[in-house]
Amino acid sequence: MNRIIKDTKDGSKTLYVNALDETYHSHHGALQEAEHVFIKNGLKKINLNQINILEMGFGTGLNALVTIDEFLKNESINKINYYTLEKYPVNWSEIAELNYSQHFSSENMIIFNQKIHEAEWEKPVEILPNFNLIKINQDFFNLDKIDLPPIDVIYYDCFGARVQPDLWEENLIKMTTDKMAKNALFTTYSSKGSVRRILQSLNLNVEKLAGPPGKREMMNAWKNEL
Repeated sequence: MNRIIKDTKDGSKTLYVNALDETYHSHHGALQEAEHVFIKNGLKKINLNQINILEMGFGTGLNALVTIDEFLKNESINKINYYTLEKYPVNWSEIAELNYSQHFSSENMIIFNQKIHEAEWEKPVEILPNFNLIKINQDFFNLDKIDLPPIDVIYYDCFGARVQPDLWEENLIKMTTDKMAKNALFTTYSSKGSVRRILQSLNLNVEKLAGPPGKREMMNAWKNEL
């Protein structure tokens, strides 16, 4: 997959895929988007000591880094198991050029960034005490064949429906929500009406929220059935 580095408006960088005419993150701000969608409106809303996260699309590892950053700050979280699927891993030269660790106050983020990308696939790796990363090199549509514990937070961060509409249809969304524990949260940057209707048809309680900079809305969906 041919990718080039692009700057975003908050000073962080992202990757642009020529074949799809699509970036991995919002051009308004990669870091701001990750923190707003997946931390402020994701991880911070889960009131558990131990949390299982499933990320759909490991990509550049930025969502994992902002999650580590929050884990270091949030004393109420004792343990995180972070599961993430990725079919097309980003190479180390791209990671080095993105240089995400510079945007965090902890100097250890340089080490953590290296560890998450060097972690062996398909095996749990302790990135720091009580933060385990499990990278799975699989197509999203194999999710139903992957054995996972009940998931407390879904980071649904697939490429947009404009370029990959099949990732935003009921087949994959149902596979994903089937992995969720009771009272789990599905969070995504999307506010697409068809996605909202699919989530509602799967008995999730959907709420529209203010989006990250440059985007009017995003969605949360809760799995509250008995």
